[in-house]
Amino acid sequence: MELRDTVAIVTGASSGIGEAIARELSTLGVRLVLTARREERLAALAASLPSPSVTLAAAIEAPDTPAALLGLALKSFGRADILINNAGIFVAARIDTADLDELSQMMRVNFDAVVRGSYVLARHFKAQGHGAIINVSSVAAYISSSSVGVYSGLKHALEVFTSALRVELNGTGVRVGTVAPGTTETEIFDKLRARGAKVGADGTPALDPADIAAAVRFMLEQPDRANVARMLVVSASESV
Repeated sequence: MELRDTVAIVTGASSGIGEAIARELSTLGVRLVLTARREERLAALAASLPSPSVTLAAAIEAPDTPAALLGLALKSFGRADILINNAGIFVAARIDTADLDELSQMMRVNFDAVVRGSYVLARHFKAQGHGAIINVSSVAAYISSSSVGVYSGLKHALEVFTSALRVELNGTGVRVGTVAPGTTETEIFDKLRARGAKVGADGTPALDPADIAAAVRFMLEQPDRANVARMLVVSASESV
């Protein structure tokens, strides 16, 4: 895909992988619609980017957010070409201490919101005959570990959903895939460290968010005849 002057919607863009993806795409001339909860962080990011960018501070799990993002893209730039579903939260807890409401919120953000966003944008992309959807998964989709069963289950479900969506959209001009990062240094680990939790990134050299952004760029820059359906990116020191 020729990326210059296309329009990409990036969720969870205020930090970490989402911010890195926004910066990478902006250097290529992609115009951006950025969303996350933190309005000030979004505004600062948009102001620092070389390409035109607009923001929407919103809860990604709100049912009307996907349509609002599409509407903002069309109003601001007259088109929408790419959706990067990156927003997500991480909750780890053992059975006897798990906060069920926190787990339910993670289900809404990490899966329900992705399904809603993917469907809303897929309908638009299918109608116009081109587009790309990349859903940010995780290495956790492929492994089972104590205390993170819900998170891993959601990422596995995301992989299956994305694969099925790709098959359904075959022949429409809409490409669909997942990128699954291994251990990546983001704010998630800052929060875990603050709680005194053992953090995998402290024992294994972690990826930088820019590494995942480069993978997304690679997926998008493939010719129209190619669809990178699934990409797993792990640290060179990580055994999974």
